[in-house]
Parts: sequence; C-alpha cells; structure tokens
Amino acid sequence: MGNMSEQSKELSYDKSCDTGLHEECGVFGMYDFDGADVASSIYYGLFALQHRGQESCGIAVSDTNGPKGKVSSYKGMGLVNEVFEGEHLEKLKGDIGVGHVRYSTAGASTRENAQPLVLNYVKGTLAMAHNGNLINANELREELAYSGAIFQTTIDSEVIAYHIARERLNCHTAEDAVRRACEKLKGAYALVVASPRKLIGARDPFGFKPLCIGKRDNAYILASETCALDTIGAEFVRDVEPGEVVTISPTEGIKSDKSMCRPKEEEARCIFEYIYFARPDSHIDGVSVYTSRIKAGKYLAKDSYVEADLVTGVPESGNAAALGYSLESGIPYGTAFVKNGYVGRTFIKPKQSSRESSVQVKLNVLKEAVNGKRVIMIDDSIVRGTTSDRIVRMLREAGATEVHVRISSPPFLWPCYFGTDIPEREQLIAYNRTIDEVCEIIGADSLAYLDESRLLELSEGLPICTGCFNGKYPMEPPKEDIRGEYFDKEADLEKKLDRM
Repeated sequence: MGNMSEQSKELSYDKSCDTGLHEECGVFGMYDFDGADVASSIYYGLFALQHRGQESCGIAVSDTNGPKGKVSSYKGMGLVNEVFEGEHLEKLKGDIGVGHVRYSTAGASTRENAQPLVLNYVKGTLAMAHNGNLINANELREELAYSGAIFQTTIDSEVIAYHIARERLNCHTAEDAVRRACEKLKGAYALVVASPRKLIGARDPFGFKPLCIGKRDNAYILASETCALDTIGAEFVRDVEPGEVVTISPTEGIKSDKSMCRPKEEEARCIFEYIYFARPDSHIDGVSVYTSRIKAGKYLAKDSYVEADLVTGVPESGNAAALGYSLESGIPYGTAFVKNGYVGRTFIKPKQSSRESSVQVKLNVLKEAVNGKRVIMIDDSIVRGTTSDRIVRMLREAGATEVHVRISSPPFLWPCYFGTDIPEREQLIAYNRTIDEVCEIIGADSLAYLDESRLLELSEGLPICTGCFNGKYPMEPPKEDIRGEYFDKEADLEKKLDRM
C-alpha cells in the first residue's frame, strides 16, 4: 500500500510507573492560508494537550506551495519539550501540518507507533493523527494484509491511514476518501489529516472523542480541546459534530459533510472528558469542563454528605470537584497535597521494590493542613485501589483523625474498548465487591461514589457513554479484548501516579 517515513528519536519510557486513567491521544492540525510556517504553533498546541498523552509526540508539515508530496516530520518518545528542540522546529518548514501526543491503549509503547503517520502512496502523501480506539481494527488489518499491505506499526491508526489511501484511488477528493474510510470504522476516533492542499477533520458518529475548529488571523486549526486554541491565541469557531467530516482549504473555507451523523439521541460522548481527561479550562461540545467538575462535587455533597473539617482534592483532577463539595457543604476547602512538578512522566525507577514509594515521589501531604482534622478527600476515580489506599494512609500518617473518600464518578464495573484504559473486570476493585468492602480495602472511614443518575447533568444533557459503569455500550463490544499489551497485569500495575 505504501511506506511510512519519518525521523524518530528514542527516549526511555517506564510504563510500570504509570498510574491512573489514561486517554489515547491528543491531536492538533493547522493550515495557514497566508503561507506562514505552522510547526511552532503546532508545538505549542501539543504542549497544551500534553495531559492527553505523555509517551510520544510528533509533528508532520508540508508546504502547499512547494513540491507536492514532500512532508517533513519529526517524532519520538517522551514529552513534547523533551522530543522537540529549537533545531527540530526550524527544519519543519510548511504552512499545513498535524501534530500528536500519545498514550497507548492499543499497540506497544515504541517509537514506531508514535504519530503522526506519514503515508506515501500513488496519489501523493497523507499525514494523519488519530485519537481513539477501533473495535474492528483486527478485521480491517487482516483485510489489508491479505491484499498485500505491509504494516510498520501495531496501532489501529495505520489501518485507518491505509484505508484512506485505498479509498483515495477510487474517488475524486481526499475528503471523500476520509469519509469512505470512516464508514468502515467501528469505535472511537477523532482524526486530523493533512493532504497536500487540504486539512481534514473527522469525528466518529457517536462523538466519543472531542474535536474542535479554531481560527487565528488567516489560519485554521483543528484540535482535541479548546485549551490548545487559547494557548496559541486562536479563537474558537465551533466543535466538529459527531459523525461530521470537515475540510479546510483556501478555496472553500470550511466545508462540511454530515452524511455519517446519527440522530442526537444516539450520540455517546465519553463522560470522562468532563470528569477527568480534558483540561479544566476547556469546553467540550459547548460544556465547560470546570463547571462539570464543580457540579460533580456539589452532587457528592448533596448525596453523600459527611461531617468534616476540611475538603481537599487529589491533584489535579480532584481539585475542582473538591471545591464544588466545599461550596455545597460549607466545609472549608484547602490544599492538603503538594505535587512535585519536576518529576517527568518518563522517570525511571531502579527496581521493582521501589514502586512502593511511587506515590510519594510525586505527592506529599501538608501535615499542617490535616493534622488533627477530619478530612474529605475527593478523587475522580478508583481503578484498582492500590494508590487510593496509599494516599489515605499518607493522610493518616500526617495526623488526619478521619479520612472520608468521595469519588466524582460511579464505580468502574466494566472495561472500556473506546480509548480509555479501563482494564478487564477482574482487575477492577469495585467488581464483585460492595462499597463497604472497597472502603475497607483502601482504609477509609467512609466511601461514596457519584450516583450514575447525575452523569447527564455533568454533560448538560448531551448523550454520553456509560458502558464502563453499567456494561451498556453504545455499540456491540468486541468478543475478545483487542486493546493490546498495555493490559498485561505486570505492565498495568499502579494506576494513579501519572495523572497527579
């Protein structure tokens, strides 16, 4: 079908120190109609989306006025500011491009699997960045393999790129090829594709993953979150609708194809964009993420109030919900944890036994804030509980007389197949246990979760996916776990540190 070409840089990444929920990726694309270079702006856009993926990142650009089909790209393992130096951005000349930050939920954590993918084929080139997870990737890959395709990665994004290239041979425009390829996909995806003269964005019909459009002067942007637009001084234009394919070009501006859109009631946004994934200063489909988290805290206070002296959040995602709990309950809000912001996502621990101190490496308790007090600790989720029990223990050792845990989501009872790394049921602490049993395991005085009935209020009534809480998925889940080696028990130990 074609071959992938890019420069790569390899940095070490120790997945054993990952903790907490993770989302697949963040995507960013830009087209400057005035011909100015976009690599620097893409870099800062990715910097704003770093929370969506810390394993690898990359940028691919081309010059719409230069030789057709020439794409310059650079990608590697690590954080955006680790992979890119000034000299790399200087070499990325072009007025159209895409960028990507990745956390793998399917496919190994290797430089070969870093994005964007650059595909050279008979019609030219495509550069593509993908956020999400397909549930029919294996059958699509098999179909391509039997027709002679040779794969250089283990990610479903390459399958998408190849199908776009194949469809492009049979239709007149790149956007038609993207739409035809998307019609074959089952699962979650937000795509940004740079063809030689067009920037194309696509969002799956359920709207699992977010994608928005921005504008700065005479340049247009596609991004996973509005915070990336703010970072580069761009104004928000609108969200890409679930099922929509948008094409951005100087001749037609923003062109929309909504032929894949479903009725609104069939959409199914990932609720964890509002609870945890998105940055609090972002808006997802018109809903403020910060406001959603404040609401979650208020609902927790209404539904599971407990007498205490202090409400505190596990940083960063628990902070807004903790403030909401405080506002509703009247119990003072305070800071009980200090983060070590200088510990990178790629730090290497020398041996297995050192994992016991992983939480303390990034988080410490302010003894003066909690000593002698009854503390309500707010967090966004409990996956396995291994980190929750350590944080509770840290609060007690710092002198807290009581520790009451409140979680701003319902209990996880089912895995996710759409790009959130919620593992198999047997690894979930809430599976086959009562709330009292979970409370005893993590060592808290009391434990309460957000009631599932409150979730629609967080999204202001927008349809959401609740499959990880109740097993009711918006589409038939795969019969086998297709999410890759990340879900090995050894590789998936200790889940919460990396998001603190």
